[in-house]
Amino acid sequence: MLPRQSEFIAMNPWVKICANTSLEDARLAADAGADAVGFVFAPSPRRMTVEQVAAITPHLSAKLEKIGVFVDASFTEVTAAVRASGLTGVQLHAGIDIHVAAQLREEFGPALRILRVVHFGPDAARQAAVFAANPDVDAVLVDSRTGTAVGGTGIAFDWNEARQAIFGAGCSAKLIAAGGLNPANVAEAVATLRPWGVDVASGVEASPGRKDAAKVREFVRRVREAGAELR
Repeated sequence: MLPRQSEFIAMNPWVKICANTSLEDARLAADAGADAVGFVFAPSPRRMTVEQVAAITPHLSAKLEKIGVFVDASFTEVTAAVRASGLTGVQLHAGIDIHVAAQLREEFGPALRILRVVHFGPDAARQAAVFAANPDVDAVLVDSRTGTAVGGTGIAFDWNEARQAIFGAGCSAKLIAAGGLNPANVAEAVATLRPWGVDVASGVEASPGRKDAAKVREFVRRVREAGAELR
């Protein structure tokens, strides 16, 4: 059984810089101290093809996690992208069958990090509990959602409400906070939610799909400082 969320508080928060579109930006994230980089394979201004990601990942450190973001994708599509792009993890959004996690685990074993996304709202706590009970899901990412976007919205959800409903409710899963995070507010988010990890995309961009070096470095720095204060 996975430890409860409260048991992860003393750890250094895991950091993913998502929606990278170039080798330069992925290396920037790694040099800043991020644990993982993300590549979006879904409709978005930051969308990447399998071929584009495959040209980037061989030039990144083996220690850096490479996470593919998928929406409404089939098991076959995700599997093909993982193999061709050199991914070490997947982030599964809405529209992906709940059984895909088990299929991926059988296909790739424990080496593949599998994240499931919950969009904060009235049903988020129930969904988080369902995914937390799934032994094939490594972590649950709690994100914001708008009528037109399932991620990268730049909009934060209510952290205090989320702490009561999910993050501080004894959820037996690693929880990742996302949605509207940026260098100015991520320390507060970490202090409030005490998540296992954080995920950012638009909050460290100069423009859609292009990272701002100063913002990326400042984001990671503030997460590390906030984590140290909690320890």
